[in-house]
Amino acid sequence: MKIFAGSLLVMILLTATLGGWYYSRFGGERKMPVAIEKDEDSPTLKKLRLLSDSLKHYAAAKKYNTQTGFLLDMSLESGKNRFFIADLQKDSILDAGLVTHGRCNQNWLSGRKYSNTVGSGCTSLGRYKIAQSYQGKFGLAYKLHGLDSTNSNAFKRFVVLHAHECVPDKETFPLPLCQSDGCPTVSPAFLQKLKAIIDTSPQPVILWIYE
Repeated sequence: MKIFAGSLLVMILLTATLGGWYYSRFGGERKMPVAIEKDEDSPTLKKLRLLSDSLKHYAAAKKYNTQTGFLLDMSLESGKNRFFIADLQKDSILDAGLVTHGRCNQNWLSGRKYSNTVGSGCTSLGRYKIAQSYQGKFGLAYKLHGLDSTNSNAFKRFVVLHAHECVPDKETFPLPLCQSDGCPTVSPAFLQKLKAIIDTSPQPVILWIYE
């Protein structure tokens, strides 16, 4: 997948880095991102809890990994952490990082557009099974199989989970990230964190892209 940074005006970085670690609401210290910490009932946190619970039941029914899942919230700005590693059993978020969205074959896509069409260059919403790894154009990558009608062509579209150097380890908001041709692309360091989970899981891990 090609990655495009687009033509951007220079902007002043005003925000602090989003904290990476969350802890379960059932006890212990809770170190939440700044945007969520002030409001336990924030829409983002409510959505994460709801979808985490839904993913746990889906994974159990389909015999996928019921311990850990990946939740990607495309409603958040691309310069904010929106790739969440969820502990499905403890109702908690373990870590979070940046992730790209597709540019839909434009030099730079304003806002969001989604498509399941081959050649669209867009992100596809839905649940994905993370399959085998391979060495691709950008190094380590994981093949993705779309599990919903909205992303059923993911494998045909060569939509994969991979890393690229244009994605940093820390938040860039209000500066946006580079954009992809539809692949969920993360930083090299964050991919190594995901690798540790994916490669040691006895069952496939589910990645869910939603808005």
